[in-house]
Amino acid sequence: MTVEHTTAKETQTQTTQTKMGEDKSPSPPKDLRRACCTFIFILLLLAGITALVVWLVYRPQEPQFTVMGVAIYDLNTTSPSLISTNMQFTIVTRNPNKRVSIYYDRLSAFVSYRNQAITPPAMLPPLYHRKHSTVALSPVLGGEAVPVSLEVANGLVMDEAYGVMGLRLVLLGRLKWKAGAFWSMHYGVYVKCDVLVGLKKGVVGQVPMLGSPLCNVDI
Repeated sequence: MTVEHTTAKETQTQTTQTKMGEDKSPSPPKDLRRACCTFIFILLLLAGITALVVWLVYRPQEPQFTVMGVAIYDLNTTSPSLISTNMQFTIVTRNPNKRVSIYYDRLSAFVSYRNQAITPPAMLPPLYHRKHSTVALSPVLGGEAVPVSLEVANGLVMDEAYGVMGLRLVLLGRLKWKAGAFWSMHYGVYVKCDVLVGLKKGVVGQVPMLGSPLCNVDI
């Protein structure tokens, strides 16, 4: 009886140890996960440092815009609150960077008068601006009648009769810089060029620009 009792006790002990061993089955190693997280963090840190170094070395400058010419083919107040116009602007944009290219997309342009748009926005094609280069654009703006305030409509009529008109060309879009194999993130770009032009009633086509047009670039 003693032998049987001892054997049963040993068997129960072994069964308990076996269950404990099964309960302690290995879980996914935490060291491996920690190593992966550390590796990813170091990789991102190195990428950020590399991008910062490239940025500091190349230091991209803002592009420069200049209005070289204006042509007005149509300018009519079709009703007290509608203006129909057709204009063409010749714009030269310069990339002053010797090591950095510029890529523009989602570009649009319109003309405003007294802080109110007098042409609908016109979409422009994407533009790739190579290093230290100059590109000319000649968008034709207008075509559709645009609703305006009575003050703007009367102001246009008076300025046309006087022979001098102040216009603002606005360019909107986004850009990113390319330095070697590295691309920057996208930045919004807002360009406004204030132009003073001379008008003669009944004369269409190229109009003289009075003074030097000023273009401000905000990125």
